[in-house]
Amino acid sequence: MSEKLHIIPHDHKIKKADRIAQKKHKPTILWFTGLSGSGKSTLASALEYKLHQEGINTYILDGDNIRNGLNKGLTFSDDDRQENIRRISEVAKLFVDAGIVVLTAFISPFKEDRAMARSMVESGEFIEVFVDCPLEICEQRDVKGLYQKARSGEITKFTGIDSPFEAPENPEITVQTHKLSLDESVDQLFKFVSKQIL
Repeated sequence: MSEKLHIIPHDHKIKKADRIAQKKHKPTILWFTGLSGSGKSTLASALEYKLHQEGINTYILDGDNIRNGLNKGLTFSDDDRQENIRRISEVAKLFVDAGIVVLTAFISPFKEDRAMARSMVESGEFIEVFVDCPLEICEQRDVKGLYQKARSGEITKFTGIDSPFEAPENPEITVQTHKLSLDESVDQLFKFVSKQIL
């Protein structure tokens, strides 16, 4: 007999609709995807600051931060990358249920994983933000020194070098951080996102 048969979710009195009514904005996952160095974390942080100033309840789930805690036991193999995104998707889903706008900044290189994350919430509660920046620009930035390590073989299975990045085909919004300043990028995102959540 499966142990899952003994797991019975509790039906709590306060529902997502009650939390939305209290917070006066729609909960949403803003899923930032793009190459390392494209500006995902920087953009998510700047957008969160602007949303917070407008009274929007937010939280950021950032790749490196999550791998220091919740997912610290995972490697960068394809299977562990998928498990990394699965766990993040489940956590993001909880934030949506809590009535919060959650910003996730992960490379999340595989389309299948991003589709799985989208499927966990209701229609309209997932905004895929493609932080589009060419590989050569990301390498020039190399803010963490990771590309240099990947090129030298010190790091393997690195997205964009010896592991693929499957670019989104139909993201809700694309931000080209190599063409726009941070302020311009945030303004573009804020105008789009505010229409979806307010």
